[in-house]
Amino acid sequence: MNPQAGLAFEQAPPFALPLRFFLTAPLFLLAAGMLVAFAPDALASRWTPQALALTHALTLGFLAMTMMGALMQMLPVVAGSTLPTPRFVAWFSHVPITLGSLALITGFLMSTPLAFKMGVILLGIGFTVFLAATAISLARAAAGITVTGIRFAMACLAITVMLGLALALVQVRPDGWTSATVKAIIAAHAAFGLLGWVGLLVISVAYQVVPMFQITPPYPPPLSRWLAGVMFALLLLHAASPWLIPVAGPLVDAGLASGILLFALTTLRLQSRRRRKLPDVTLDYWRLGMTSLMSCMPVWLVAQLSPAWAGSDAYPLLLGVLFIGGFAVSVVCGMLYKIVPFLAWFHLQAQLQARAGSIPTMKNMVAERWMRMQFRLHLAACILLIASVWWSPLAAAAGSVLALSAGLLWINLLSAVRRFSAYGGRFF
Repeated sequence: MNPQAGLAFEQAPPFALPLRFFLTAPLFLLAAGMLVAFAPDALASRWTPQALALTHALTLGFLAMTMMGALMQMLPVVAGSTLPTPRFVAWFSHVPITLGSLALITGFLMSTPLAFKMGVILLGIGFTVFLAATAISLARAAAGITVTGIRFAMACLAITVMLGLALALVQVRPDGWTSATVKAIIAAHAAFGLLGWVGLLVISVAYQVVPMFQITPPYPPPLSRWLAGVMFALLLLHAASPWLIPVAGPLVDAGLASGILLFALTTLRLQSRRRRKLPDVTLDYWRLGMTSLMSCMPVWLVAQLSPAWAGSDAYPLLLGVLFIGGFAVSVVCGMLYKIVPFLAWFHLQAQLQARAGSIPTMKNMVAERWMRMQFRLHLAACILLIASVWWSPLAAAAGSVLALSAGLLWINLLSAVRRFSAYGGRFF
């Protein structure tokens, strides 16, 4: 099977549209690192203002920003369906979400109601524009496993945004909300945002990019055909579990954990069978991501067996570090190192009709040694963050290394952009 079969590269949007998302995202990762370094309470409890600011810097500023840029590129190419008015969508999703994320983070850190409200409004505008545009694009897209998975992921994003707005309403008007209802909304917001939006989108994109860029066999058809839909159904049951029979919650959670574990093991198995055995830093990022994802399972399992561990501050923090930092950030970094150089090379080739050897190859867009250095910094940051959950004095070092890693990621991506520009590439 040719992983590039059916790809409509001629429908790719101008380089500048996804690029603005890709170049903004590392700056939020840099801010997250500085927050950990200078505000150790970010790793003291999941409920501290610093921890909430850190979580949203990573999930909104880095992960969502990157994944939205990737969707702007992938929907026209993979689904064969361009977004309506893509330049409008790029401007009126990127700018409000960037400013809204900054305002929300400021609102958490400074306990400023005005900043918090402005953040919610701007994020609501940005995500509404993006969700509406992608819904139109997906409605007319050609059917396929990646498109189906993206549809489920976008549904999870829409639910996450609506639940986030409900939580914002709780902050503004706390009267009339029971603690049980608020707790259920928070749990559903986290589940749909992390397992649904982030997890299902990574899974769906993996069906295309892992065989294409890592030269592996395709994912098994039963897995790629059913996993996203089953996971989405389980997430709906997870949200409803507080109102179901007591045994339903643990069974649904076990199903979600099994689906995640199956995806991680399958991905590692496919990567072990890749046809090109050359060293590849992006492959290292994926392996780190899959290992971290699998490591979430024993952490979760111990919580099911030990109420003391489940009720501790360390449990959700460790799970968050492994899932967000170890899995999601790692995989997204690996994808950025493939997507941005590929787009730079592709647009140069298309614009200049260049002969082989007259423009840099995709591999030469970013120096391998600097990508390798950044991966080592990221790996060190992940290890230090895990250790910081138990020994808080390491938080400053963990945040500093994470900030250095993010800064180098940004510089590396800029190097591909500079090469693109130096050879006469046009961004629009």
